Amino acid sequence: MSRTVSSWILSSARSSIVLQGRGRLYSICIPNRNNIQWKLLFSKTLLCPTGGSSLDNTFSLQRAFRHTSTEEQLSFQLSPSQINDILRAGELSHKILALNGKNANSVSRFESNQLASNTPIEDRRSAATCLQTKGMMFGVFDGHAGSACAQAVSERLLHYIAVSLMSRQTLEEMELAVECMKPILPILQWHKHPNDVEYRERTPQSFENLRVYWQHLLDLDAEPGFSLEEAMTSAFKRLDSDISLEVQAPQENELMRNIALQVAFSGATACVAHVDGVHLHVANTGDCRAVLGVHEKDGTWSALPLTRDHNAFDEFEIRRLKREHPRSEEKTLFVNDRLLGILMPSRAFGDVQLKWSKELQHSVLENSCDVEALNIYQYVPPNYHTPPYLTAEPEVTYHKLRGKDKFLVIASDGLWEMLSNEKVVKLVGEHLTELNVQKPELAFQKPVNLGYMHSLLLQRKTRGIASLDQNIATHLIRHAIGSNEYGEVDQEKLAAMLTLPEDLVRMYRDDITITVVYFNPETIENYYRNN
Repeated sequence: MSRTVSSWILSSARSSIVLQGRGRLYSICIPNRNNIQWKLLFSKTLLCPTGGSSLDNTFSLQRAFRHTSTEEQLSFQLSPSQINDILRAGELSHKILALNGKNANSVSRFESNQLASNTPIEDRRSAATCLQTKGMMFGVFDGHAGSACAQAVSERLLHYIAVSLMSRQTLEEMELAVECMKPILPILQWHKHPNDVEYRERTPQSFENLRVYWQHLLDLDAEPGFSLEEAMTSAFKRLDSDISLEVQAPQENELMRNIALQVAFSGATACVAHVDGVHLHVANTGDCRAVLGVHEKDGTWSALPLTRDHNAFDEFEIRRLKREHPRSEEKTLFVNDRLLGILMPSRAFGDVQLKWSKELQHSVLENSCDVEALNIYQYVPPNYHTPPYLTAEPEVTYHKLRGKDKFLVIASDGLWEMLSNEKVVKLVGEHLTELNVQKPELAFQKPVNLGYMHSLLLQRKTRGIASLDQNIATHLIRHAIGSNEYGEVDQEKLAAMLTLPEDLVRMYRDDITITVVYFNPETIENYYRNN
């Protein structure tokens, strides 16, 4: 498959004002008499922990086929197998083990994948089983101005939520173990991709701040403690506060201080789901999204959104910000559909430039080392009078699972910009149905010999299972970037979207991160049968 990239891609790119660089800070829309031009404010790539992004570690073919200049003649040559290698590099699947032959967990399995647009990818994902409390947690985190904040939040937020849900007795046992210098009980069992990156250098400081948080919970002397909604809200707000305080605290270790600066001055939106039996809670800050796939009685699929996008297009967010700031600022809160003309989401972790006073920003950056080398962009937007303008406080939604609720899709806005809620649910539902229909019945005849097994394998191949993406997140990414006007995957378009140059790709697609959680119908039905 070989073809020159469409001329409309090059012409549209060259007609835009683009400042060369890699890690975008923010984009500002500047009105003009004749048209609207987009001016992108760039910073160089933010420092990353050793190892880079998971996709960089797993697979290097994508970069080999990607050019870096719009002035070159752009061409691509990707075979179907090479396309599959790129799309499947970040796949993660996990099946929940059954107990005594039965799966008592309401989650049967989950499947996840990522596709980078930024270099390195700024999205992150997390999945974990709670060991000291009940339930499982799944999170998607969309970073901006680099990956530092999304990385920190993906590593730490689920711990904060888990601690918020612990009983007083468990917290006291953990505190006593630390005081006696004994190992504490494990809090989470992580389900990670082998190449997921981790800030190992920050682990001691992150743990110490987590300990300070559970000491605070002990000081509250409240029993029975938080509800799940209160726990998720408290965890979100406390972690964001810690991110802000850590960069203000004196640091003897220069590496730790640099990472703290990058985390605080970049940002991330977050969507986290907690599943415990039939109880589903989703906490959302920003414009990631969680959508429930519902299988109706007539066999059709419907989408039930469990989050709202926190941005300038949401009336509730507009009214909230107007309540929190003087009337004199009503016309400047959102400029060109962006918060203060800068940021698309109106809620996020980090982004202290939109939370701190000008004086505090100046003080912290003045006492830092070479801020430019850390790629921290120093910019105070006009009409910056009454901070904070941004919050990490989540909106928490509760849903009681029903037998017809089959799966939950959590994804960064890179997916939702390409596909609607209804289209995503339909793709997952049809894929699920097709896999079930095409599974050959394993009714083995006796005696079983090699010839008989060979015929079964041929039968399986004939039924087309090999042609399907086994990971549903990969299937969604394939459709998101490769679908034509008829909703079918166009191989040439797919190859073109995977080989766009680094200075063009962000104009046509964002980082995409998807986690699909499948529910166990037997567990849900048993709950209603027993209650």
